[in-house]
Amino acid sequence: MAAIRRLSEPQGFPAHRTRPPHRSTPPPAWRPRTDAAPLLPDPEPYRVLGTPAADRLDPELMRRCYAELVRGRRYNAQATALTRQGRLAVYPSTVGQEACEIAAAMVLEEQDWLFPSYRDTLAAVARGLDPVEALTLLRGDWHTGYDPRERRIAPLSTPLATQLPHAVGLAHAARLRGDDVVALAMVGDGGTSEGDFHEAMNFAAVWQAPVVFLVQNNGFAISVPLAKQTAAPTLAHKAVGYGMPGRLVDGNDIAAMHEVLSEAVRRARAGGGPTMIEAVTYRIEAHTNADDATRYRGDAEVEAWKAHDPIQLLERELTARGLLDEAGIQAAKDAAEEMAAALRDGMNAEPVLDPMDLFENVYAQQTGRLREQAAMLRAELDAAEQDAAEEEDPS
Repeated sequence: MAAIRRLSEPQGFPAHRTRPPHRSTPPPAWRPRTDAAPLLPDPEPYRVLGTPAADRLDPELMRRCYAELVRGRRYNAQATALTRQGRLAVYPSTVGQEACEIAAAMVLEEQDWLFPSYRDTLAAVARGLDPVEALTLLRGDWHTGYDPRERRIAPLSTPLATQLPHAVGLAHAARLRGDDVVALAMVGDGGTSEGDFHEAMNFAAVWQAPVVFLVQNNGFAISVPLAKQTAAPTLAHKAVGYGMPGRLVDGNDIAAMHEVLSEAVRRARAGGGPTMIEAVTYRIEAHTNADDATRYRGDAEVEAWKAHDPIQLLERELTARGLLDEAGIQAAKDAAEEMAAALRDGMNAEPVLDPMDLFENVYAQQTGRLREQAAMLRAELDAAEQDAAEEEDPS
């Protein structure tokens, strides 16, 4: 027993010596820096359509939102058709998520930056990018498919969440320079399981960077449901751990999305720091054309979400209030068809590719190794051209 008693004593303090008193209250650096309560999201997703809050809707803004939603749905349908025709290698559809995509683009000023994921081509198109340029990367024709600086849209990010630290870095640099710039970074629920997500959130909050994180929670990270990714009450609750507000919003309610995103952008622009927004939505179609969604979800679930379609939600609200009529609905459809026709024509045209583009827009100043590789390729191309010329004219 004596041996057991001696082993149970804290090392360095034998039984015959008096233990030191318990340490006093931790120093101030240990204490919370902010009150957590104002950072917590609402218990239920915030909604506007179908609630008394809809009384304050801006009719002109909502009609514009409706036209953009209809255009976005047609864009999704046309891009999916192009994939089936072999004009695109892959297309991640956003059918059912159009309200998130459209609102994200609409709340930004010209000088602001959008940081999309691979699924967010619609957000890029809604910000003004040519639909053909938005899909060029997915056809495999060019590095990015567009000039990021022209519309201030960062390259579409296929690796999960890697665009988030980039958004924070740009936003922090803009603030240091005194530039009036806000970065809006988009990511899916699966991306919140990546280390880049946590690093970006932490740096953004510590630096109080003018950045807004929009998490589109569409229920699945490919085939993995949210419940197998996190045990958090909501993804929006994760914001509190980093010291920023978390907002939980109905991602199919474009009025709610526009309102909450606008508030977050205004807050960031005024120096209030970052905000994380979880938009609860649903991916109606498969992850991509290479995915069989029936292996991990049932038709009844999909049909239930179709009843919460973002276009139908807004159309019902506007028609009930006399803000949208049949002529307005048809005008939106006609404009969408014009966009789809232009997209078909652009994607059906055979691209003119220059292999030397492989070495462009990689570094501001090419490395020695890249210059060597470029010279080798140039020599091979010149030799091939010479051989082709000799075959045409043997003399």
